[in-house]
Amino acid sequence: MKPNRYMISFSLLLWATLLVSVDSDLASDREAMVALRAAVRGRLLLWNLSSSPCSWTGVNCSSNRVVELRLPGMGLSGQLPTGIGNLTQLQTLSLRFNALSGSIPPDFSKLTSLRNLYLQGNLFSGEIPAVLFSLQNLIRLNLASNNFSGPIPSSVNNLTRLGTLYLENNGLSGPIPDINLPSLVQFNVSFNQLNGSIPRLLSGKPQSAFLGNSLCGRPLVACNGTESSDSKLSGGAIAGIVIGCLLGVLLILIILICLCRRKSGKKMEETRERDVAPAKQAEIDIPGDKATGESDNRSSGLSGVVKKDAKSSGTKNLVFFGKASRVFDLEDLLRASAEVLGKGTFGTAYKATLDMGVVVAVKRLKDVTVPEKEFKEKMDVVGAMDHQNLVPLRAYYFSADEKLLVYDYMPMGSLSSLLHGNRGAGRTPLNWDTRSSIALGAARGIAYLHSKGPGVSHGNVKSSNILLTTTYEARVSDFGLAQLAGPTSTPNRVDGYRAPEVTDARKVSQKADVYSFGILLLELLTGKAPTHALLNEEGIDLPRWVQSIVREEWTAEVFDLELLRYQNVEEDMVQLLQLAINCTAQYPDKRPSMAEVTNQIEELCRSNAEKDTH
Repeated sequence: MKPNRYMISFSLLLWATLLVSVDSDLASDREAMVALRAAVRGRLLLWNLSSSPCSWTGVNCSSNRVVELRLPGMGLSGQLPTGIGNLTQLQTLSLRFNALSGSIPPDFSKLTSLRNLYLQGNLFSGEIPAVLFSLQNLIRLNLASNNFSGPIPSSVNNLTRLGTLYLENNGLSGPIPDINLPSLVQFNVSFNQLNGSIPRLLSGKPQSAFLGNSLCGRPLVACNGTESSDSKLSGGAIAGIVIGCLLGVLLILIILICLCRRKSGKKMEETRERDVAPAKQAEIDIPGDKATGESDNRSSGLSGVVKKDAKSSGTKNLVFFGKASRVFDLEDLLRASAEVLGKGTFGTAYKATLDMGVVVAVKRLKDVTVPEKEFKEKMDVVGAMDHQNLVPLRAYYFSADEKLLVYDYMPMGSLSSLLHGNRGAGRTPLNWDTRSSIALGAARGIAYLHSKGPGVSHGNVKSSNILLTTTYEARVSDFGLAQLAGPTSTPNRVDGYRAPEVTDARKVSQKADVYSFGILLLELLTGKAPTHALLNEEGIDLPRWVQSIVREEWTAEVFDLELLRYQNVEEDMVQLLQLAINCTAQYPDKRPSMAEVTNQIEELCRSNAEKDTH
């Protein structure tokens, strides 16, 4: 029996030793992070020091050790303290878009498990420390948009697993070392003070990776005004180019001959059309023989089919609403020069500039099969909608073949184009005040529609249907058109806005509108379009992706990087994020009404305005 007692005692002692060791390791992690919090003076590092570090915001643990620390855009300032190297099991460190300065502590060398290091968008200075290039497990290293100077260390070749190296927008100087990293896919050293020739193994990277330096060689201009030998064309390539050119000329001649024959066959018809639509003037194209009703951007004009219908009926013309100015008629509209604004769910929209200088938006509806009486009744309802956050319907035209809607023209385009149209260097960031104001205006417009009765809904809420004035005020468009669409049993869900319970695109409830508006809020907050099918490697949709991050308490990770630069708005952003999550609940009865949504956004904007005045 004694040996058994000894074995039990030994086992208990072993377990106790292991538990003490584990607790000691976690205590070391806690100490490192407490020192970090004390050094960087972050606004949102409100960690409960009496609880486990694994429950703190931005911290993720595995086997009772800290393996991820994500604190992006937290307003951190100051210098990183010595001691952060005690997080020896850390695999991901994200401190991007803060105001951290100074140098990187030398005890980073102890972070041997580190795979992902994101320090972009800070104020770090001095030479890039060689200690970083001793971390041989690094896969992603992002030091962009700091104040690093000096050369790029040749010891970068120690990082044999490195797949991402971003060093752009610093003050690095000297030549680029001969980097030979087989796994390197993403690389950028643009806008530094580098000089010399681009190493051969990097010559396959895009030009954008090297701009803003004094570099030469592929993919930029050749060095010393000569062309590198590997860029010279072989005799076979030159022969291929010559043959290709000859074939191209032959093809053009054939096309010209065909066009001339076609032109001669339609000479009389074109002569008549030329009086109405000059060849150099792009006009709205609605040829009467097209069943699809889509524009092919030719310059034949709107007049053909509509004028024939008008003559046959004797009374066909534009039908105006309310006090809308009648400074033009159908004939004026047909002569208007136009450009395509876009093709949406219900048809193609044009910017039409009339001879007298008036500019309107014209939507040419497609797949509308309702009789004229029903069409008129629905348009009367839409035309009667009067709210400052709606795009007013000014007039319509109905014929058997064509249905046209005339709206006020919104010069700033749609929210979709503003958010996603240009993410390049020349983009003006869309700030928090503008985004929250757009959210409020859109909410008010939709809430007004819902106030007209329980059966009244928009039916197609999305960012491309939120248009903007020159002062970025939101105007909701395309309301009331869903009921005109042709019958469908399975509505298109590709756009990512459709509520899960909707089975008929013509029958969208008010709570389904709320779901779509929630997606719109997520789009404003994240900067991601819901049509983006692969937001990450798992390929989940926008609301599920947001909820998964919020569940892990990495809330700051979901926000658009353009928003993280603004001070004292994190709490408001989190509140709007929670509202968006409530709006996108799976079950309709769990979603708030648009009136409640509007009230919450109004309160949020009010509190934000009060902050600005203090």
